[in-house]
Parts: sequence; structure tokens; C-alpha cells
Amino acid sequence: MRGSYRVPIDMNAPKQSDTTTRTAPPALADAWATAPHAVVVADGVGRVAAANEAGRLLLPDAACGTELHDAVPKWLADAHVRLTDEARTERDPVRGRIGERSFAAHAARLDDRHWAWWLAEDTPLRRAEDDLRAERHRTALLADVSQKLSASLNVERCMEVTAAMAAGHLCDAALVIAPGRGSAHPVTYTGPEGEVTHADLTLDLAEVPGLSEAMQGFPPVPSRWIDPASLPDWAVPAHFEGPVCSVVITPLPGHGVPAGVLMLLRSTERSAFTEAEEVFARIFAARAGAAVSAARLYAEQSAISRTLMRDLLPPDLHTVHGVEFAGGYRAAGAGEQVGGDFYDVHAGQTPQDETLVVLGDVCGKGLEAAALTGKIRNTVQALRPMGDDHQRLLALLNESLLGSQHTRFATLALASVIRRGTCVDLRVTSAGHPPPLIARADGSVVEAETKGTLIGALPEVTSNTARVRLKPGEVCLLFSDGIVEARGGPLGTEMFGQERLSWALSECFGMLAEAVVERVQMLASQWVGRGPHDDMAVVAIAVPRHQHLSAVDGHTRGRYTG
Repeated sequence: MRGSYRVPIDMNAPKQSDTTTRTAPPALADAWATAPHAVVVADGVGRVAAANEAGRLLLPDAACGTELHDAVPKWLADAHVRLTDEARTERDPVRGRIGERSFAAHAARLDDRHWAWWLAEDTPLRRAEDDLRAERHRTALLADVSQKLSASLNVERCMEVTAAMAAGHLCDAALVIAPGRGSAHPVTYTGPEGEVTHADLTLDLAEVPGLSEAMQGFPPVPSRWIDPASLPDWAVPAHFEGPVCSVVITPLPGHGVPAGVLMLLRSTERSAFTEAEEVFARIFAARAGAAVSAARLYAEQSAISRTLMRDLLPPDLHTVHGVEFAGGYRAAGAGEQVGGDFYDVHAGQTPQDETLVVLGDVCGKGLEAAALTGKIRNTVQALRPMGDDHQRLLALLNESLLGSQHTRFATLALASVIRRGTCVDLRVTSAGHPPPLIARADGSVVEAETKGTLIGALPEVTSNTARVRLKPGEVCLLFSDGIVEARGGPLGTEMFGQERLSWALSECFGMLAEAVVERVQMLASQWVGRGPHDDMAVVAIAVPRHQHLSAVDGHTRGRYTG
């Protein structure tokens, strides 16, 4: 950039001595003067050598001979020092602000003593970059919130995550207020230190503008309408630093009904919420409200399921009138508690009354089969006074099932049990069910001689009742076909079969009823391994060996002496 022309460094100043001039084409000086961008020329010792009209308008102090640090922003002056120290011809632009505007400064070396700085405004670009960066941060925050909230279906945990993430990214302290009963509301606080606190408070929602409306799901009131100084004491977490300067109250939208309210607080150390921040707070609250509402719905459904399931789960069995009863059940599905197999023991009122044992298998498995299981169990419970006549009980049960909307059928095994001295007498009836097995004292295992037709499939039920006497130490086993039809073994395709079940039972003489059930269940489980299987149910009826009943009240295990 050298020529034969000598022009002043300051294009608008009169000619000076040779010490303040440089060699440059006049066209270049004209370009500086008319350039739309601000141009400042500085020398190697950090003084302003020239500035065009746009440069003087932008930097009024950039007069010729002025120290650069006094004429331009620090970021530009520091960049010039680095440039001269490195003695480079050009370098990447540096960025900074002049007032509220943003500029990119491009350096060009003119000669051994001077550098020109071209200041190109990039305020729109910088604002777009800032907006894009903020939007990416918000998107990442929403994704993080969704991921963390979806990891739990616990209402309290969802409220904790909502409050903690809001306090960590949107404000200095956050409150999540859940709907309550009357004026009592569960409240979750998260303060500036991130500590989460739960409290059940009696609140007057009218104390805070917009809080009562937000709890009903109405749109939030603008933050500027809420006077932070009027907040009640309960609304400001303990250890909150400084007065509250800004408050946002927004509903947590739920599934059909609001899931609560989110309150965001900022101290005077930060700026008040902007309109854009309030809009984002509502988006954040929508994500959180959906998760909290889903968790609350899950909790309500779980409570209902537990209540309904309580009557479907197999009962705990114990000794009744000197006879040991034990049962075991394993549903077909790994996560299921009930299915198509069931058992019940209806104890007699006195030792002279028979105890009715029922073990059944409903066609199918899962919840649909469990629904019919519940109906059968309730019907048998109602027909318990007719338990002395198995055929009549089965006929009435069959009639009840045929008159219902169920299209499934069931098999059933009944056993009426009464203790007579040291022995136990049984009346056993099968309705399409595998006949019970009897383990004798000599190690033999025999089938009870009973058979019959299905329940709920034919207009009439036919069956016969077998009478069995158990001596001390002997066992009667009622089981569902899920035991004998369980497939497994070395190849995973062979059925467990009645022969293996009989072999397992042949070694159970003298064992407690609970031990018999555990042995059968263990062997069947080992056989199927991790393979699929049907529901499995088993009930053992055992007579204590070499013992007699000393005292019994019909409801407890009683006491035995040798």
C-alpha cells in the first residue's frame, strides 16, 4: 500500500509536518472518508492517527493524537495492543459493544507505523445469535425436565423435580402448590441453595393476586400486577436472600383438572421477569403439570387397583380345627399378581362343621380371567351354606355363570374337610378339574375317584363325590393343570406331568402342609425355568402326625401336644 503521494493522516485536518504524514494514494483517503463503516487509524504507540466521519460520529473522542484507551472502548484498545505486540499484518476480527450496539472490528496494517480498524456493526446478527443460543438453552431445559419427570410416577418426586429445576434455571426460589382439601394444600419449596422442603399448609389463596385463579386453571396474571412486598410469609422460603423483586404465578395444567400452581420468585439481585420469560415459564409449567397430573392419576388408579385386588389375591391359609391348610399361587405373567387360578378355604364355625376348600381354574389368564375369578369366588362365598351338597352348589354356580355376560368357563375342585379324632375325612368333587392326589403313609400316591363336567359351559353339570380318609401324616393335594402341563426340562418342551408330581408328593408323608406346597412349587418352578407357563395354584391339606389337638378356637392355629 505504498505510492508516491503524500497526504495528511487526518483527512479533515490541514497539512502537518512529515512526522504526522504517511505515504498513501489519495483514493484510499477518499475511500475512508466516504466508507459507510466507522474507520479509526492508530499508530504503533497507541494514539489515534485518523478517523473518518462515521468513526467520529460513533467515537466522538477519537481525535487525532488522542490516546487510544481514552478514545475507544477497552476491548478495542486492548486488541490494538495485542496486534502491535504481535507485529501482524491482519488478524481475525474482534467483537465488542459500543453502548447498546455490537461491532466486529477488522484490522488492516497500512505501513510499519499504522493500522486501520474498520468497525462493522453486527447488532442484528449478535441479537439473532443470542436469541438462538437462548432458544437452544430453553429447548434443552424442556427436554431435561421432560426426561427427569418421566422417570418417576411419584407425585411428591415430580413436585420436587419441578421446584428444583425451576429454581435452578428460571428464578431464585420456586414453590409448587398442589390442590388440597379445603384450605389445606401440600407445598414444595426450593430455595436458592437447592434444598427441597415439603409442607402441608393451611392457605388463604386470596392473599396472593392470581393464585386462586391459577389453582382453578385460569390463565396467569402478568407479573407486573403482583406486588412482591405484599406476599405472605408462607410464600417466601426460609433463607431467601434479599427482598423479592418479581413474582410469576402460573397454573400447572393437568389432564382435565389443574395439577397445581407454580410460583417463581426473584430477588433484587436479579432483574424482573420479562414478558418472554413469563411465556417460557408457562411452557415449563405445562410440561411439569402434565407429569404431575400423570403421577397423581397413576397414584389414584393404583389405590383403586389395590383396593379391588385385595379381594382377588389368594388368602393366607392356616390350621383350622386341627387340620393344616397351605396354598401357593404363581401367575402366568411375571408382573401379574392375579390370574385365572384361585383357591379359598371357608372354615366351619365349630370343629363339628366342615371346612370347604375350593380350587379353580378359569379359562384364559390375565385380568379378564381374574374378573371371572372374582365372580366365582364371590358366588361360592354366597353359596357357602350349601357346601354340604357339592352337586347343588355346582349347579347353582353353573347357572350363575351361564346367566352372565362372560363367555369363559372354569374347572373346579371342592373338598369338604372335617377332623374326626386323629384322622380327617374329606368329601372331594371334581368339576372338569384334575382329581386331587392323596399321599399315603406307605409312600404311595393315589387319585381321588372323582370327575365331572366344566362350569359355565353346559346347561347341566354332572359330577361325583369321592370320600377320602387321611391318617396322621398323610396329605391331600389340590392343584391346577398349570402344574402338570408346565413345559420345561432339558429341551424346554416336555410337560412336568402328573407322574413327576406324584413322585414329588410321595416323599411328603409327615411334612407340614406349608412344606408340601413349597416343595411342589419349587420343583415346578425349576422345571419351567424362565420359560412361559400358565397360572399355577396348589392347596395342601395335611393331618398332623403323632399329635392331638389340645385347644382350638376355630380361627387360630391352635396348640398341639405329642
